[in-house]
Amino acid sequence: MLLIENEQDKIKWEKEYEDILNQVINLALKEERVNCKTQISVVLVDNDEIKELNKEHRKIDRVTDVLSFPMLDYEEGKVFKECYEGKDFDISYLDGEELVLGDIVLSLEKAEEQRKEFGHSFVREMSYLVVHSVLHLLGYDHMVEKDKERMRKREEEILSKYKISR
Repeated sequence: MLLIENEQDKIKWEKEYEDILNQVINLALKEERVNCKTQISVVLVDNDEIKELNKEHRKIDRVTDVLSFPMLDYEEGKVFKECYEGKDFDISYLDGEELVLGDIVLSLEKAEEQRKEFGHSFVREMSYLVVHSVLHLLGYDHMVEKDKERMRKREEEILSKYKISR
């Protein structure tokens, strides 16, 4: 289940965006072989709010585009399909029958700024940021170059399957 909460009023939120997020997230989960019912929440915020969250949770006092708060723990360097595929989950990770993967906080204001900067559509930027964040929920990271290359490759593969390119 995808839960979307719009806590900002600077960027008009269209019903079609919610449908797109749902499709893109489901595609990312399918591509990453997450074969169970899941729960992800997406909170839409403005730059001021994401800056505060970034400062509070990462000790970085600046605006960012998206933050990910995964619920699962992963072995060093491994992702969901390498750690959990086909395994039963600890009851603490379940909400009813759904596996709670975590939360995504997305600054729509920053997404709009970046779409202008990069010269592509708002849908492309929003989709990229959400796929990026879902991959974080599934254990991907980009702190070291090898992991960054792996994550970027997966982002582009998933977006191209959704027919979204730069």
